[in-house]
Amino acid sequence: MRTGFHRTAAVALASLTLVSVALAADTKAQHRLLIQVDQNDPAVMNLALNNATNVIEHYRSRGQEVAVDVVTYGPGLHMLRADTSPVQDRIKQLKNVAFPSRIQFSACNVTREGMEKKEGHPIDIMSDAVVVPSGVIHLMESQEAGWSYIRP
Repeated sequence: MRTGFHRTAAVALASLTLVSVALAADTKAQHRLLIQVDQNDPAVMNLALNNATNVIEHYRSRGQEVAVDVVTYGPGLHMLRADTSPVQDRIKQLKNVAFPSRIQFSACNVTREGMEKKEGHPIDIMSDAVVVPSGVIHLMESQEAGWSYIRP
């Protein structure tokens, strides 16, 4: 009879431990932010970079990490074009100082292909960026996965 009690107590203790670990992991869940840029306007691009910088610095001051994804599409793709970006230096600088947080710059491939067709030549995207199939779908699916969203 005592053996059954000990087994039950051990199972209960193990369950409480697993719940405590899960709750602790949940309270340390990483913050995740999407920032949309869909305008070819240096002021909007700089505001997006200011927002990203402020969020990263805020969580750094609290000893927490954050993931930020600046998603560009439509005219906003100029932010990440190697030939037309007015904010290339700021992007490189932010990529270098974000650690331990993460920042990603996502370029819409649908927009890039449209620009290539219209301009008649390949469009190079900055090496600090990743190309996603569709900026809008990337935003939508990331929000469905729990990412927060802002548009400067």
